[in-house]
Amino acid sequence: MRSTLTDIAREAGVSAATVDRVLNNRAGVRARTREVVLETAQRLGYIAENSNSPIPRSAFPGDVIRLDFALPAGTNSFIKMLHRHIEAQAQARPDLDVHIATIEGFNPDRLARVLQELRGQTQGVGVIALDHPTVREAIRSLSANDIKVVTIASDILHVPRVAYIGIDNRAAGRLAGYLLNRFMGTGRPGKVALFAGSLSYRGHEEREMGFRHILTEESPNLQIVEMREMLDDREKAYSEASALLERYPDLAAIYNVGAGNTGIARALKERGREHSTVFLGHEVTDGTKDLLLDGTLDAVIDQNPRVEAREALNTLTHAVRGLPYELHQPRLQVIFRENIPEI
Repeated sequence: MRSTLTDIAREAGVSAATVDRVLNNRAGVRARTREVVLETAQRLGYIAENSNSPIPRSAFPGDVIRLDFALPAGTNSFIKMLHRHIEAQAQARPDLDVHIATIEGFNPDRLARVLQELRGQTQGVGVIALDHPTVREAIRSLSANDIKVVTIASDILHVPRVAYIGIDNRAAGRLAGYLLNRFMGTGRPGKVALFAGSLSYRGHEEREMGFRHILTEESPNLQIVEMREMLDDREKAYSEASALLERYPDLAAIYNVGAGNTGIARALKERGREHSTVFLGHEVTDGTKDLLLDGTLDAVIDQNPRVEAREALNTLTHAVRGLPYELHQPRLQVIFRENIPEI
């Protein structure tokens, strides 16, 4: 079945009107967006490859490129969405042979072994990586064997990666702090709790740092009383939140930098605190949509897994082929009940 403008718009992460403008060569579209739409339209078979392509197909080697992704296992809904988007987009790419490995637990040595085992098997690797010496050495080993690496959602510094694909997590934490200050009201004192999946993820650590800094700068009346790690597991999040709410019956707000929002929400609802405790989280999923709609979650800071999947595949493919590529990062955006997007 032939693809439609809507299919192209969904895969490219733009509106159908933008697709129409690009395909009819009308003005008002940025050059990078035009490239993304044309590449997507060609990949889906909507238009034939021609001289208007931003990267002529003749520049591509004939061999299929093998790419591998290493993602955490568990109940993290955002990771599951990213997994699905990588698989779906890879299936529409006959030039790619994509494999996805899931790693149980927050175990850096296990992740490092998976990465090391990819030497000699793959040409590019995308990874949501724990910032740990064994993982950094595994990435350096891949690069030394001419395997291209991108980090996704959470970065690792001082390793030879091609790119980091994801939002500015420090800015995301500051944004959460700004929102909390507005929800609480200027000068109102209150106790605040932080939840994280694991601070072994640089992204979670950066969100915490950004959040703490802006509260120190602008909201000295708000006191962070607890920091809990729950390994992105909703049951552990529930038990940790339950214990926290028992200890602090006057807790004013919760900021969850990782997954497990449904577990925290369950603990709030059991105590009738879902509308009296400000609750901020990350990522629009089916679970967080429901919590936004019923008022348990006040706001969600979102990144777009569809864009991250697309950019990871494109960045790795171009790097393997030795071609330039202008990375198009996902936008950092705040979602409330009134502007929930389609996912």
